[in-house]
Amino acid sequence: MGNAQYKPFMCHSIITESPYRAMAHRHSTVKLVFRSLGNRNYLLFFIGQGISLIGTWFQFTAMSWLIYSLTKSSFLLGVVSFTGQFPAFLLSPFAGVIADRVSRKNILIITQILYMLQALILALLVLNKSITIWNIILLSLLGGIISGFDMTARHSFVSDMVETKEHLGNAIALNSSLFNMARLIGPTVAGLVIGVAGEGLCFLINSISFLSIIIALLAMKINRVKKETKKLDFLPGIKDGFSYAFGSVPVKMTLFLTAVISLTVMPYGVLMPVFAKEIFHGGPHTLGFLMSASGLGALTGALTIASKQTIRGFERIIPAGACLSGISLTVLAFSSNFYLSMALIFLTGYGMITFFTSSNTLIQTLAEEHMCGRVMSLYTMSFMGTMPLGSILAGSIAQKIGVQYTVLTGGLFCLFGAMVFIKELRRESVNYKKT
Repeated sequence: MGNAQYKPFMCHSIITESPYRAMAHRHSTVKLVFRSLGNRNYLLFFIGQGISLIGTWFQFTAMSWLIYSLTKSSFLLGVVSFTGQFPAFLLSPFAGVIADRVSRKNILIITQILYMLQALILALLVLNKSITIWNIILLSLLGGIISGFDMTARHSFVSDMVETKEHLGNAIALNSSLFNMARLIGPTVAGLVIGVAGEGLCFLINSISFLSIIIALLAMKINRVKKETKKLDFLPGIKDGFSYAFGSVPVKMTLFLTAVISLTVMPYGVLMPVFAKEIFHGGPHTLGFLMSASGLGALTGALTIASKQTIRGFERIIPAGACLSGISLTVLAFSSNFYLSMALIFLTGYGMITFFTSSNTLIQTLAEEHMCGRVMSLYTMSFMGTMPLGSILAGSIAQKIGVQYTVLTGGLFCLFGAMVFIKELRRESVNYKKT
């Protein structure tokens, strides 16, 4: 008799209520994921940056294919990656002090113009068939110098754009979603463009794409409250930034794990042209598919983080993302099946972006506004500073032991770093409870 009363109630719920509830749930979920787009400045940035990033991935794909086609050297792939990233490690502390003192918007306008000119020079050299590996290295070095100021200002600029501070974490996650949506589209289309028209057109498209973000930045109205400062004291400012960041165990350990993953996991992307040509015997379209698989995984991970309302639980998400990337790379090292490898690259991308988005959000949430630029400069150092070292190491190691064993080594180091992170945060938690 209890069942007789229960079944009609369940049927009534399914027929009359569930569709509406499901529709309302889907609507609320979409609204939750994209809530930071309600900020006008951030909406402008999102649109302009989205167009520009597709061009950036055109250039990244074309650059790696061009280098390997010219040199057939995985070592030189690492060298170019090193020159494009290591200057950020050296310049980020100074860029952090500047970002806390002057207009971050103006810094970004200048860096976008310089990026546009760099891409245009690359395009002209390739289209005129006068490009050499030394041209590429020098222009890559120029890009690395620009990145030292651009990335630090860009990370800390999010808090200037988002007026509703509760949306800060969501905006950071959507930034990652945008980056990886572009990575999903850019490499695949770039692979087709390279096959039909060559690498020069990809560089030209990237140069033109920077106009979108420059226009968006010029259209923004930023109401940032500036603190009074006597002068631009770099060394005391840098010292204060280090002391502030390393005084917090969660921030310190997040920076540590960011450095480990950037050193050991991120460089696997540099070796993708070798996987495409030597392991899977493909062409530029194969490279595009592999990079897009990583982009799809990263996009999925970023949207997962964007749907979260608070940073609660990020201390568990951060090592979980690192572990997923480490395990996926370890298995990838033994895979010779293209479709299995694409699935593993998808999981690696998902794990990495889950880690990086959570880390970025946690650090920016914990940092006070007047220290945000300097704290994010340390994040840039951890992220961009160790990545070029990893790239050049990966390139040279791959020359000796092969790309698969190189990827295996990176995956194992990633797992080790995640274990250290978990151990230190548990120790901090125990000490906190005792006090």
